[in-house]
Parts: sequence; C-alpha cells; structure tokens
Amino acid sequence: MIIKLETQLAVKETGIDGTKLIRPEQVENYLKDIKDLAQEVFVVVSLNIRNQVIQRHLVAMGTVNSAVVHPRECFRPAILDGATSVIFAHNHPSGDPSPSAEDIRVTRQLIIAGQHIGIQVLDHAVVGEHTLSMRETGLCEFN
Repeated sequence: MIIKLETQLAVKETGIDGTKLIRPEQVENYLKDIKDLAQEVFVVVSLNIRNQVIQRHLVAMGTVNSAVVHPRECFRPAILDGATSVIFAHNHPSGDPSPSAEDIRVTRQLIIAGQHIGIQVLDHAVVGEHTLSMRETGLCEFN
C-alpha cells in the first residue's frame, strides 16, 4: 500500500479584508451586527500578524442568556486560518455587557489554551448596549 503524503509549505491568507482591530472602539464597530440578537452567540475573529481580520467565525449559538463554548471549538477556525492572534466576542441580549463569573472563567481558560498553542488572545469583547473589553476591565490577565 502506498500512502501519498502532501505537505503544505505555507498557508496563504485568504479573505483578509484589510480591517485592522487594535482599539476597543474598532472592535465594537466591527461587531455591531451581533448587538441586537435575541440569543447569545460566541464568535472568534482571526487576525494576522498585522492585526488585520482574516475571518470571523460563529463558534456557538445559545439561548437568551448562555452559549456553551469550549477552547477546542474556539481555536479550530483560528488554526485553520493560520491566525497569530484572536479576539473572542459574545453578545448579551439583555443589553448589559457586564461579564458574568462564567464569562471570566471561560476567558481565562481561552487565554491559557491560546498560550499553549501559540495563538495570542488579544481580548474578549462582551457586546451589549455598548461593548465591554475584558482586557480593559483587568478581570483577566492577557499577555
């Protein structure tokens, strides 16, 4: 039996739209379409080395007050995109962007997972009436 192995020497970034996400207000503007959804959604935004968006992926869709996420599903699209960093985001249909204890726990878990696989977690945005940057709250220690 002959097994053919194909190697890919480089991953070509496709779909880069040139959008740079550096400041929280840029992230808020980029994610404005999930603000008024009636159920919680969790997304990952894959970024290249220049903080340009490679792609945005829906990772989970939940209920009015929760969405179940796991690092495996959160990082899979970023790995396939060849991302060097990510921004995670989810909405709070209530409009209150205050992070819950579970939001903080999941964010810490994602930061650690990212450190292990070499993809930096830049922020976790909670979208409500306005967008809250978990990095800016100081509730989680980002790199």
